[in-house]
Amino acid sequence: MSSVSGGSAIALLAAVLLAGTSTPAIAQSAASAPAEDTDQSATIADLQRQIDELKAMVSALQAAQAAPAPAAPPVIAPVPMTAQAAAPGASPAPAVTTLPAMAPTQAPQQAAQVAVATAPKSKAWYEKLRLRGYTQMRFNQIVSGDADAPAGVSRLRTIGDSDVRGASNFSFRRIRLVLQGDLSKHVSIYFQPDFAAAVSNQSVGERREGTVSLRDMYADVFPTGDKAFRIRLGQSKVPFGWENMQSSSNRLALDRTDAINSAAPGERDLGIVAYYTPPRVQKIWDRLAADGQKLFGNYGAFGFGVFNGQGLNRTETDNDVMLVGLATWPFALDGLGLDGQVFEVGGSIMRNTIRPEVRSGGVSTIGYKDNRVNLHAILYPNPFGLQGEWNWGTGPEFDPATGRIEERPLRGGYVQAMARIDESPIGPFYPFARWQYYRGGFKAAVNAPRLETEELELGLEFQLDPSLEITATYGWAARKEPDERRFGQAEGQILRVQAQWNY
Repeated sequence: MSSVSGGSAIALLAAVLLAGTSTPAIAQSAASAPAEDTDQSATIADLQRQIDELKAMVSALQAAQAAPAPAAPPVIAPVPMTAQAAAPGASPAPAVTTLPAMAPTQAPQQAAQVAVATAPKSKAWYEKLRLRGYTQMRFNQIVSGDADAPAGVSRLRTIGDSDVRGASNFSFRRIRLVLQGDLSKHVSIYFQPDFAAAVSNQSVGERREGTVSLRDMYADVFPTGDKAFRIRLGQSKVPFGWENMQSSSNRLALDRTDAINSAAPGERDLGIVAYYTPPRVQKIWDRLAADGQKLFGNYGAFGFGVFNGQGLNRTETDNDVMLVGLATWPFALDGLGLDGQVFEVGGSIMRNTIRPEVRSGGVSTIGYKDNRVNLHAILYPNPFGLQGEWNWGTGPEFDPATGRIEERPLRGGYVQAMARIDESPIGPFYPFARWQYYRGGFKAAVNAPRLETEELELGLEFQLDPSLEITATYGWAARKEPDERRFGQAEGQILRVQAQWNY
């Protein structure tokens, strides 16, 4: 009995394995004679053609499965059966098995299944929000000086912390929660209440602490899609003064200075503000943030805002608005041989009309000019740094001689030296020293009393853990109490300790 030639058998076996499906049996007569050479060549060529068609069909299926959405099925013609004519007097050539045609709907169905399985699910807006915050607990102690005084004489008090007083130990200065996130590609929100606010005139004048006060509630709109330019709508920080813009969670000193903070007590107001940050500035700020520097927050290299002008959580009382502008620019000093050092300089301007609260009740019937100009400069510590601000202007101030609020000049600022030690047995720490000075009115207090402030403060901040910071300060102060019924400057020394935990 003659056997089928080796080349034909191997080709037939390869075709059956690639098809992956049942094929008709190979009808061969056990007694068939070997095929002619020409018949074998034709058979092998026909098998090679079918193999090539199978490869093309597999490639088409792979392309359809990789597509993100179902596509129109490729038209695949059925492979025709191979007809072999037997030569006269010769045995018939081996029968050639053909592959069954692919169902037209199979490829798009498989592609649709792949698309459904791999398409990312779009998150709902509330799934893109995140919650964070921080708490500051303080201990204030007037070590020596005018902790108390008779009526009409100033006591040692500060406008930054009402718990600096004669009978005080522990207190919460801030308990903040921040809810923020992107609602869409063009809109994000920021919501921050404070749970450590104090309310007076409760229970026959007794002060109540631990109440809730709104700090921030705004939406950022990004018209161009990138976040270099934004329009901020709602209650947010007034872009006046570098120190005012910096978060209290990042500031070295425990409180802002009187001269700068008196421009925007509470730092916030209700209005609209636009910010723009050029890419080259953002690149420097990103570098500083990655290095762990204490920035003022990305409020933009340029900002311009329109606000009510009455102050934080206060009702608007006239038709005037407050106009505020800010510009700041960082310079990398690597080219001067100061590798890693950055110097930032800028300024801000404010034009406003305000009606302060009056002792007789309500607000003044007269609007007073509240105009200022500010300059700031910061050499970020690496390891040593300097920071300073100064502002000049005109604002409301109570005149004891006339018994009325009048428009008076104001001036003041601060200078701060600091160092940054990243490695030590107790972890990173920042020693600092700050001197501040101010002469002018305080529009946020009743009757806009005059402030006269001079203070030198030495401090040390320890970062025991990324979630825990301890700051201790000791200061020598001469201050006029923010009350127009008390006169002179109170003097004394103040010890303060703060624990801040971040979450």
